[in-house]
Amino acid sequence: QVQLVESGGGLVQPGGSLRLSCAASGFTFSNYDMRWYRRTPGKDRELVAYIATTGDTINYSDSVKGRFTISRDNAKNTVHLQMDSLKPEDTAVYYCNADRLVEPGIRSNYWGQGTQVIVSS
Repeated sequence: QVQLVESGGGLVQPGGSLRLSCAASGFTFSNYDMRWYRRTPGKDRELVAYIATTGDTINYSDSVKGRFTISRDNAKNTVHLQMDSLKPEDTAVYYCNADRLVEPGIRSNYWGQGTQVIVSS
C-alpha cells in the first residue's frame, strides 16, 4: 500500500521555523522525484520546492527561496522541508508529492494527505 505521510505542521509566530517531514512507504522512494506543494483557500496550488531522486537538483519557488530548504534521505524514505523566517503568507496546507516518469506519457504520482501550517502572532 502506497503511503505518503506528512508531519511537522502547526502554529508558529512570524519569523519562526518549522520542519516538515514526509515518510514514504509502499514504493521505491529513491526512484521518485519529490516535491512540496502548498494550497491556500482561494488560491491555486503552488509548487514550493523540488528535489531530484539523488538530491543533485533542487529548485524553489521565488516566494520561499532563501528561507526554505528541501532535503531527502533515501535510506529512510523521507523528505523534509525546513522552513525558516516564516511569514503569515506561508500559511497553507503543505503536501508532499512523489513523481516518476514510467514511460513516455505515463507517470506514477502519489500525494500525501497534507499538514497544516499557520503563521500568526
